[in-house]
Amino acid sequence: MARDVSDTTPIGARSELVEWIASGEKPRELWRLGTEHEKVPFYRADLSPVPYDGDRGIRALLEGMQERTGWAPIMEGGHPIGLADDRDGGAISLEPGGQFELSGAPLANLHETARETAQHLADAKAVGDKLGIGFLTLGMSPLWTRAETPVMPKARYRIMTNYMPKVGSLGLDMMYRTSTVQVNMDYASEADMVKKLRVSLALQPIATAIFANSPFTDGKPNGYLSMRSNIWLDTDRNRTGMMAFAFDEGFGYERYVDWALDVPMYFVKRGSTYHDVAGASFRDLFAGKLAQLPGERATHSDWANHVSTLFPEVRLKRYLEMRGADVGNLEHIVALSAFWTGILYDEEALDGAWELVKAWSAEQREQLRAEVPKLALKASIAGRSSQDVARDALALSRAGLQRRACRDQMGHDETRHLAYAEEIVASGRTQAERLLERYHGAWSGSVKPAFSENVF
Repeated sequence: MARDVSDTTPIGARSELVEWIASGEKPRELWRLGTEHEKVPFYRADLSPVPYDGDRGIRALLEGMQERTGWAPIMEGGHPIGLADDRDGGAISLEPGGQFELSGAPLANLHETARETAQHLADAKAVGDKLGIGFLTLGMSPLWTRAETPVMPKARYRIMTNYMPKVGSLGLDMMYRTSTVQVNMDYASEADMVKKLRVSLALQPIATAIFANSPFTDGKPNGYLSMRSNIWLDTDRNRTGMMAFAFDEGFGYERYVDWALDVPMYFVKRGSTYHDVAGASFRDLFAGKLAQLPGERATHSDWANHVSTLFPEVRLKRYLEMRGADVGNLEHIVALSAFWTGILYDEEALDGAWELVKAWSAEQREQLRAEVPKLALKASIAGRSSQDVARDALALSRAGLQRRACRDQMGHDETRHLAYAEEIVASGRTQAERLLERYHGAWSGSVKPAFSENVF
């Protein structure tokens, strides 16, 4: 998240929280997609991580991007921590370990997404080359230990760093060493949100399998194809996971709000100060009974910031965030967005996807989620392999994109952006498996070649 929300309007009733989510409803003609991706920077000369400070650090990278793009700096404590495109809505932000993130603008189609992502990568490469910085196309930093990973100067991350070890063993690895790609999608109504949320939750492990790309940690294979996804299994169970309650009869905005209210907070921001209230109840803040801030009552900013600290496999804000995939190269990034756009933005494809997943039980969905990080396309659910389910899901997505009929200047529709994912599923070999073959073969048991072969 590039910039915490600033809206000091007090929350008067629980209904306002429900209305906040409902305010995201949009008619189909206004549906957009916003693609986000993170990438790990490194110094090309010695393959070391990039600290924040210094003549060639992350700060210098941000300043170079500001000069090149004209985007406005986002400041905290005198430090630039991101950039905002105030015209179109995009942003650049920093993850805790220096992962450099583009939060793309809301765009009408995948052709625009591909252009936006390519332009950002060209800008980042141009600025990075001057500083001797490259960017990895992997879902986890493959070489450095957690202790060797730099720390960015953001107050919310300091609070999270202190809290994470109390609620899971891998939360700090999630924060400092992983990189993801996600796409944010709109909904037309509460019923449309529910259907899209259920379909995307059920299929999220399938997306994880297709885009698995994090097989190395600490300079060697980690035993997983998506270690990033495995890390989320032991990060903080209060705020992560498959949200089985979303499949309960009567689920809607109110039930999600009630769940969010019961997820412990990280912080409360007042002015420029982040107050550490990690583990405290939002309900107490809502009632003016928060022990750490006596008399303070919840504002709309507090709610928006709190919702941004929930990490289920699909997150509901005023749009739906698909959170299951490792990052990869340009084609990988756009293919992830294509996969979900074809399924969620075409009614027939959405109906077909629901038919594909509706008979799965909560236990089956959880089992698939647990197996996929290690097995990817070889995991199974309800007697079928993930590869078979992925093949069906991709066919639905392709048909949905064909019906959308959004064409580029050459007359091509959006289906061309699925080719990367379709090749992986047809072959049954994820990018992670291909990397492991390289490690055991041409790389001679070293991950260092990834810093030249797997870069943007």
